[in-house]
Amino acid sequence: MSEAKGSGLATLGLLAVTAVWGSTFVMIKDVVGRMLPIDFLAVRFTIAAVLMLLCFALPLRRLGRTQTWRGLALGVLYGVAQWLQTEGLALTSPSVSGFVTGMYVVITPILALLLFRQRMPATTWVAVLLATLGLGVLALNGFSVDLGVLLTLGSAALYALHIVGLGHWSKPGDAFGMSAIQMVGIAAVCLLATLPHHGPALPPDRSAWMAVLYMALVAGALAMLVQTWAQAHMPATRAAIVMTTEPVFAAGFAVALGVDQLTMRMLGGGGLVLVAMYMVELAPRLRRRRPAESLHHDV
Repeated sequence: MSEAKGSGLATLGLLAVTAVWGSTFVMIKDVVGRMLPIDFLAVRFTIAAVLMLLCFALPLRRLGRTQTWRGLALGVLYGVAQWLQTEGLALTSPSVSGFVTGMYVVITPILALLLFRQRMPATTWVAVLLATLGLGVLALNGFSVDLGVLLTLGSAALYALHIVGLGHWSKPGDAFGMSAIQMVGIAAVCLLATLPHHGPALPPDRSAWMAVLYMALVAGALAMLVQTWAQAHMPATRAAIVMTTEPVFAAGFAVALGVDQLTMRMLGGGGLVLVAMYMVELAPRLRRRRPAESLHHDV
């Protein structure tokens, strides 16, 4: 598989994952109204972890000690980020939470530069700015800094660190094992977070169980597998910008399901995010073409 084709498939895979995440917002809102959010996370990720351990036991054994510890560390980062985001959401509005969480798109290139000396072209920084503006247009109706915002900002920093670490350590051949060990780390953090409440409570009814199973199997296990594979084929900052389409998909599903009405804010904010994603997808292709076009012109 050529590098360009692999990169294109990685982008499509990550977009599919982001669409799945966007489809869950309405579902989660219904479920967490009937059970504690941390219980929901613990049950969801434990089911996903058990399934992935059963399915990918052999790839997990083949990882090696270094990759196993890296995957476990990444899973713990992601689990703590989920925990902080959930606690922050209880103290602030969903729209502000969505915007602040999306700030990982700004933090990711900064961490990539500081930790791994990964320099970004000017177009990428412009795309980061556009994606941030788009998130603000989509989400914000007033903004104040409180404890909920600070907790959510902490979760955004951890998501960014997870994206950078996964992009640096993930290898195409390790996707099954790396995704499984990450899910174990996430489940462990979420289960520990339920201990003050005497352990996780199970979903209260059949519809809640169906939602939890969808979140565990599709938006959990499958999404982590695809994200891990995709980030082995693309830079971390580009992955972060692609993933900022999550609120765009969330708004689209909410409109399609009749939960929200289509507004100019949705169109404007979503348009800015899509332009940002288009920039980071188009710019690398233009840079690859220019040398060939220049050579052909000289001849």
